[in-house]
Amino acid sequence: MKTDTIAAIATAMSNSGIGIVRISGDEALDVADRIFRPKKGSRKVSDMETHTIHYGYVTDGDEVIDEVMLLIMKAPRSYTCEDTIEIDCHGGVLVMKKILETVLKYGARPAEPGEFTKRAFLNGRIDLSQAESVIDVINAQNELALKSSVSQLQGAVLEKIKAIRAVVLHEIAFIESALDDPEHVSLEGYPEQLHEIMGDAHSKVKKLLDSSDNGKMLKEGINTAIVGKPNAGKSSLLNILVGEERAIVTEIAGTTRDILQEQIQIGGISLNVIDTAGIRKKNKVSEDLEYYSVIRSIRSIENSDVCILMLDATRGIEGQDLNIFSLIQRNQKGLVVVVNKWDLVENKNAKVMKTYEEAIRSRLAPFVDFPIIFASALTKQRIFKVLETAKEVYQARTTRIPTARLNEEMLPLIEAYPPPSNKGKYIKIKYITQLPNTQVPSFVYFANLPQYVKDPYKRFLENKMREKWNLTGTPVNIYIRQK
Repeated sequence: MKTDTIAAIATAMSNSGIGIVRISGDEALDVADRIFRPKKGSRKVSDMETHTIHYGYVTDGDEVIDEVMLLIMKAPRSYTCEDTIEIDCHGGVLVMKKILETVLKYGARPAEPGEFTKRAFLNGRIDLSQAESVIDVINAQNELALKSSVSQLQGAVLEKIKAIRAVVLHEIAFIESALDDPEHVSLEGYPEQLHEIMGDAHSKVKKLLDSSDNGKMLKEGINTAIVGKPNAGKSSLLNILVGEERAIVTEIAGTTRDILQEQIQIGGISLNVIDTAGIRKKNKVSEDLEYYSVIRSIRSIENSDVCILMLDATRGIEGQDLNIFSLIQRNQKGLVVVVNKWDLVENKNAKVMKTYEEAIRSRLAPFVDFPIIFASALTKQRIFKVLETAKEVYQARTTRIPTARLNEEMLPLIEAYPPPSNKGKYIKIKYITQLPNTQVPSFVYFANLPQYVKDPYKRFLENKMREKWNLTGTPVNIYIRQK
């Protein structure tokens, strides 16, 4: 089928040493013939060998627009599997626009965003996962994201899917053969074998699906909000992490009014760190500007993955800290507690630290499984550990536990410590699974009498799960359903 010819500037629209104008389609060679004049000779572009580069000029009639190198890639040996021309010109914005206008004048049309990659997909050059990875490579903001995108571009995901598909097709073919010729093809013992094979295939598919969260983390980064009451040290923390004075720091509470966001690289992962305005009680917010700053801070919590709650070591936990914690919990966000200004505490031995930590957990109970870091923005003590811990909390927040492992670990425990009976009725939990695509790890326990399983036993189940798997810093949802 004949396709129209498209063209676009393939490099950034800014002044640089080199710019590229790309042409692709059935008439790409003809368009090049109309605008390209070789430095030597008079050969037509269509007569030139594929995958060769030629020196000459782009012209519009008698007018020379630019001195260029012309790259020829004839179908199907090109990115789009179509005849493709790339014009390497000088990288001025004006000259690139002039060359593109000339190309369009002589037979091409403007390419739509992503149309070259779309054609590569439609022509079988790449699959959908590879097509998606192209933009991921372009937008990669850290090394791990780049490596992941390049791996996908090379077909890593496709190869895994093909391998799983081949296994399934093989078993389908075997079953059909057995049904067609039962005398020579025996199915004895095959159901058990098939169950094992399909279980392995299912695990591999689930692993691919579960890895999408990691892909999101690599590509988009972890949205991390620094929150706390005024003058807790949030802006000081951001300045240290960024390495420059991005936020104004004073002893006057409420200095930060604007929401500041910085992207920080740690361990190959991007953390989108947001410095919020200090959240104080509504009756103490008088200025309109401050009021809206607080509202934006609350929105930052709602849009975050992990919240870093800053506490003032010299003041302990106050009512406003509890309100902010409640807001984090209500939105089911990951949590890292940072006790700032630890340098101002006179006695900083392990016993004092443990006492302080126990006091924090008792005030924030019943959710107590979160990391606490004693730090100082002034002396930079344990500051960089904060981001590393935020990354670990995000990973806990996206934990996926295989169903088989859940049942292997939890059912014997439940059998040993069953839910209390109610009015002579015994409760039996028969099956456990994790819900897919949830904001935080969420699990369903199927029971014969779910209405009799009370909150204390749910907390018991949650605590046991936290002992067996790393769920530190993230809320966990447990549901009891009828089986």
